[in-house]
Amino acid sequence: MSDSNPLFASRTFRALHEVGMVVLLLAGVVVVWEAAVYVFKPAPLILPSPSGIWDEFLLAPAYFLRMSLFTLYTTLAGFVLAVVLGLGLAVGIVHSKFMERTVYTLLVALNSVPKVALAPLFVIWMGTGIEPKIAIALMLALFSVVIDAVLGLRSVDPDMVNLARASRASSFDILRKIRFPNALPSVFAGLKVAISFALVGAIVGEFVAGSEGLGFAILTAQGQFDTPRVFVCLILLGLLGTALFYVVEALERLLLPWHVSQRVPGGPGH
Repeated sequence: MSDSNPLFASRTFRALHEVGMVVLLLAGVVVVWEAAVYVFKPAPLILPSPSGIWDEFLLAPAYFLRMSLFTLYTTLAGFVLAVVLGLGLAVGIVHSKFMERTVYTLLVALNSVPKVALAPLFVIWMGTGIEPKIAIALMLALFSVVIDAVLGLRSVDPDMVNLARASRASSFDILRKIRFPNALPSVFAGLKVAISFALVGAIVGEFVAGSEGLGFAILTAQGQFDTPRVFVCLILLGLLGTALFYVVEALERLLLPWHVSQRVPGGPGH
């Protein structure tokens, strides 16, 4: 119990230090950007100032919030479906040579096709509602989940599996108690990539056939040559993607405190 408090304090200090450094870096970028615009005076159509972008956001904060929430919902829906479907396919691929030769090969082939080229097909099949956006987000996120989950499920020590079988453990028990816990680090690596791809997929869907979302807002602003509004949407997308990534990472730290990647250098685990 005495070891846990220094470890928690060390992790908290490291997290606060990292946040502080990022805030200082971003503040420096904003100051330099504002000064450069003030000195060189480019046209707002080419490069607006940070203060101009902020003023644009303050003109319609409710609009930008609504667009952001729509994109967030689409992203999370596609991501959750990719996780559920991807983990199921990974288990099937690991346990079935037939699925490995068919489904796995099909996934590799689909992943090599540019998703923007497939997006119009989803619109034709599903209409212009939210369904094609979720489908595109799912498609972009799925491959990362499957690849990393298969890698993790296969990386278990064979001696451990053989020992479990010798003890008459069922295939489901081996999966639940040995393979899946061992695969979690690889799974979370895939999830952190997949959440970013899901956001990209949501934006692609909004570009192709959208009436809401940050992607739609960017297209609308582009048509009006409203560069500050485009920058507002881009900044919101950056904040949204960063937040989603760190939510997944926080979940990883919560579920995998024992993994070597979660130890603090120089801390009690070292």
